[in-house]
Amino acid sequence: MSEPTSRLATQADSAALGALFHENAVHYFGDNAPALDAMVAHVRDDVLGPRANVEILLAEQAGAAIGFASFAVAHPAPDLTGQLFLKDLFVTAAARGAGTGAFLLRALAKIAVERGCSRLDWTAEDYNPRALALYDRLGAKRLTEKVYYRFDGDALKAFAAGG
Repeated sequence: MSEPTSRLATQADSAALGALFHENAVHYFGDNAPALDAMVAHVRDDVLGPRANVEILLAEQAGAAIGFASFAVAHPAPDLTGQLFLKDLFVTAAARGAGTGAFLLRALAKIAVERGCSRLDWTAEDYNPRALALYDRLGAKRLTEKVYYRFDGDALKAFAAGG
């Protein structure tokens, strides 16, 4: 099997990336995942569209998309640098366990260094022991001083409206 490669996704990757996003949604939401065609349109129009506020690092092997990492650089960060924030790391079921997740994280670390970022941050679900084991094995530092907050759905709309 060939080694994976990575590159930033473009509009031309809408179908392949839409399929990866769909597999990710099915993995997490099962039957509640959006339909594949709706996901491809979302990727084309929103994720890779002109108002996109995220970048997607695409992992490929033998010409096939096998994973992605969605990320953005945020400011401020320590020492007048940026912080690369990983939103999602996903590897297809067929490619899991072959080092693709570590490969994507290392590629993100290289992007962070190239862009002058002083750190690479992400969150992980506490119910995903494989991911947690990977991050621990790679030597990532677990932060205990951070608390993750969220507004979503109706609560987000109510808060935005002043309620």
